[in-house]
Amino acid sequence: MFNQGMEIKTLQDECDAAGPAGATWRAELRADCGRCFGLCCVAPAFSASAEFAFDKAAGQPCRHLGAGFGCSIHDRLRPAGFAGCAAYDCFGAGQRVAQETFGGQGGRDWLMSPDLADAMFSAFGVMRQLHELAWYLTQALALGPDDPLPSQLSSALAATDGLCRGDATGLAALDVGPHRFGVNSLLLAVSEQVRARAGDLGPELRGADLAGQDLSGADLRRASLRGASLVGARLRSADLRSADLTGADLRGADLGHARLETALFLTQAQAASATGDERTNLPASLRRPPHWSRVPRSDGDHRDRDRAQVRRAGRRGASRA
Repeated sequence: MFNQGMEIKTLQDECDAAGPAGATWRAELRADCGRCFGLCCVAPAFSASAEFAFDKAAGQPCRHLGAGFGCSIHDRLRPAGFAGCAAYDCFGAGQRVAQETFGGQGGRDWLMSPDLADAMFSAFGVMRQLHELAWYLTQALALGPDDPLPSQLSSALAATDGLCRGDATGLAALDVGPHRFGVNSLLLAVSEQVRARAGDLGPELRGADLAGQDLSGADLRRASLRGASLVGARLRSADLRSADLTGADLRGADLGHARLETALFLTQAQAASATGDERTNLPASLRRPPHWSRVPRSDGDHRDRDRAQVRRAGRRGASRA
């Protein structure tokens, strides 16, 4: 059973390892729903799919949003058809918008003050992007890259914080693209340096379409899987130590028995979108998703589930074309 206090301590340890720049983010990169206004349940749009049971327009409250901005089905999101919600992570952007960006509004929320709704939802969308970049930068610092990367990462983290401190109007108008490009260049440099430090670089699979592939037992150590599609892929017993998983799509991927303990830039949301078991090795900063204990054990069950996931992924891809 995952211990929440242990998870938070691990995150704090990582931020401390990143030095003063990382420590300033200690309590800000974890979602604190009790200090938010249910922004993730209102601001984004989603479409009926394997991740969501019905359509919802942007700015429309989810029908399961309860009193006090809590989710009325939070304890049964996956059985209810909301795996996407179960895997979602705002990286702490929700409470920052609620408490800092709109903290000077007398504690008013979008429900109490509908005139603030559009501005609050727009600010949340931008803030989430910035907090995600801050998470990656903090992780990069904790990896201990060689000079001059630490100072460059710290500067980028400080710049990210400066953007986060903008007012609602400034946040809504902010184009995160140029800042993201600069951060991504730093993350690429850290990734290559840290992977090379661990041994010869692994396969270059950046952006590869590996959806539904059987990669059981594959040696993917120190590979670059940045932005790769691994939807429904079978990665049982695969070795992904020191592999760069930035932005890799792991929805429905089977990570049973896989080695990910030193994988680079693996997020909690990515882990939660996949399946695994008690022998899957995750980085110490990530918790083992509760639904992993329900992974089918027989090969036949695995094959049936994999085929179903690939079919669902195919339908989603066709609907977006």
